[in-house]
Amino acid sequence: MKIECIAGFAVITDDPAASAECYLKRLGLPLEARGDYLSVDGFAGSRHFGVWPLAMAAESCFGTQHWPQDVPVPTSTIEFELQDVAALQAAVDEMTAAGQSFVHGPREEPWGQTLARFLSPENVLVGLSYAPWLHE
Repeated sequence: MKIECIAGFAVITDDPAASAECYLKRLGLPLEARGDYLSVDGFAGSRHFGVWPLAMAAESCFGTQHWPQDVPVPTSTIEFELQDVAALQAAVDEMTAAGQSFVHGPREEPWGQTLARFLSPENVLVGLSYAPWLHE
C-alpha cells in the first residue's frame, strides 16, 4: 500500500451550530453547506501528519507533561497556516475580540514554528501557525 496524501479531515460534532461559528465565522474558512455537512473541496492539503503523544502536546501547550484536569483532553490537532507572524497575531486578536479563548497565545516553538492554540467545540486542538519552511 502507498498512501499518497491526506484525502480529507473532518471534525465530528454533536453541536453543529457551535462548530459552524468556530470554523465559518471565527476562522473564516470557505466552507459550503451540503445539508448539515459543511465542507470545502480543493482546499490546500496537509503538509504534515503525526501521532502526537498527549504528554508532548501538554508540554508544548502548558510546559508540563500532564494535561490539566480542568481542560478537555483533545483527541486530534489541526493547524492552519498563515502568511507570517503578523497575520497570525492579527488572527488571534480578531478571534479574541469575537470571544474565542486560547490555550496559549502566539509563541515561537523551539523548532522555529510560531503557534497559538485553542480548543474547538469538538475539543480539537486548533493551531494558528506560521512555519517559515513552508514559505521558502
